[in-house]
Amino acid sequence: MPPVTCDTGWVAGNDALLQHLENYAPRTAAEADDVRTVVALASHDAAAWARSSPVHVTGSALIVHPPSRRVLLRWHVRQNGWLQVGGHADPGERDPLSVALREGAEETGLSDLRPWPTAALQHVVIVNVPASDREPAHQHADLRFLLATDQPDATRPETDSAPLRWLTVDEALLLAGEDNVCDVIRIAGELFD
Repeated sequence: MPPVTCDTGWVAGNDALLQHLENYAPRTAAEADDVRTVVALASHDAAAWARSSPVHVTGSALIVHPPSRRVLLRWHVRQNGWLQVGGHADPGERDPLSVALREGAEETGLSDLRPWPTAALQHVVIVNVPASDREPAHQHADLRFLLATDQPDATRPETDSAPLRWLTVDEALLLAGEDNVCDVIRIAGELFD
């Protein structure tokens, strides 16, 4: 599919977000719809990153170890499943790749993470997040990247309730419970080939 066009009415501070989206070519019609939603959020809403917004931008990454062709999944208690790493922007953060890099390091203990094979955006999806005792149900407009490490044995879970697992692509596809997570795993697998 062709890239989704970003209009010129950008909200100050969302330039990096829109630059990632500007030349991104969605793989499916559903992903193109999600990209248009993110573009609209970033173009017209100063609160695109605000956790208080019912739909807000997040940055995440599937961490890969190219020499062994493995991917890293993290258990997410709230989502009740094995997912990629990532999350919300900290105050002042407005670049989804920077968010993914910071969250990746925090959630895995890996200090050598880098974009792989390039810093290009790899996947966009809007996902439902269930309510918790701290916030209502909402949606994440998740921009996903691939990050590589040269030290897979250095992984350390952020908490005991968030274990990490290195898996082959086939193993990860069996373990991941959500189709959108399988999509980014397949993207990594294609790039390993």
